[in-house]
Amino acid sequence: MSDLLAALLLGIIEGITEFLPISSTGHLLIAEHWLGHRSDLFNIAIQAGAILAVVLIYWQRLWGLLVGLREPAQRDYALKLAVAFAVTAVGGLLVKKLGWTLPDTIQPIAWALILGGVWMVLAEHFAAKRAQALGERSAITWTVAILVGIAQVVAGVFPGTSRSGATIFVALLFGTTNRVAATEFAFLVGIPTMFAATGYELLDVYKSGGLAHEDWSALSIAFVASAVTAFIAVKWLLRYIQSHRFTAFAIYRAVLGVALLWFLPVAH
Repeated sequence: MSDLLAALLLGIIEGITEFLPISSTGHLLIAEHWLGHRSDLFNIAIQAGAILAVVLIYWQRLWGLLVGLREPAQRDYALKLAVAFAVTAVGGLLVKKLGWTLPDTIQPIAWALILGGVWMVLAEHFAAKRAQALGERSAITWTVAILVGIAQVVAGVFPGTSRSGATIFVALLFGTTNRVAATEFAFLVGIPTMFAATGYELLDVYKSGGLAHEDWSALSIAFVASAVTAFIAVKWLLRYIQSHRFTAFAIYRAVLGVALLWFLPVAH
């Protein structure tokens, strides 16, 4: 397989999986076992492509928050986004200081996919019961904002967990019973989180001299592929969750995790 085709496939994988609750990091680590390991800058760039897609989708919402800060409701929502991001930033820096590194073997990712799938089914069940008890709630509470920030840290530590899945279900379980509202908050708080992570890693790559040896053609192809596929995936997901649960994603995670464990000797 040519290097450009491999880059295209990795960009597509990132774009599809970044905001679906199936773990982009886990899928990329798995894919790189067959498509070849990539530089930190490459992985940063394709993540930035996915971020750009979500910014374009939510640009009206983001602009409304920016120009409407004098309105109590808009200001309250923006502050909760800021608190969720701050919790994530502090937690992420602490993890970095402790020297935690992502595992690059398939087995822990496979188990995270399976356990995450089981957790999603259980969380969906309890979230539905909570929705019946509380009724339809679209508001984001301070508790939800803080827990969403913590969920992002946990998802960053354990590949296969899924940042979007963790944050959406935390919101659903702790008071925001409307799936669309929970998903919107999870995606919006992901924008500054992922921009900050991208900037932090990019600075680190720059300091280490990694920019000079990059294949810019492959990187450009992967960036565009990630942005386009992320745009399509998020648009589809926002329509899908209006009338469907997340059960299909949980089943996919479990099946993929079991398949990886079954073929683990081959994968190594």
